[in-house]
Amino acid sequence: MPNKPLQSLVTRTPEEGYALAVKLAQKGIELIQPSEEIRKVLRPVYSRDASSLIAASHVISTHFQTIAAANNYWRTWPAYYP
Repeated sequence: MPNKPLQSLVTRTPEEGYALAVKLAQKGIELIQPSEEIRKVLRPVYSRDASSLIAASHVISTHFQTIAAANNYWRTWPAYYP
């Protein structure tokens, strides 16, 4: 993964937004555990643990919520509020 700084949460599509959410989650793990060797040792353990996978999914979904809000939920029309 290239070490490119995050410029913006704005993306063109929801798919790009989701990819950004995954990237943010991955970057968070790299910051918490900078050793690639240790991450490789731990990966087989958590990849088979349902609770760990659910927790990882939660982190990604939280990032995606933030990105979606930053993109006005990719609306192309003005929101209608009665």
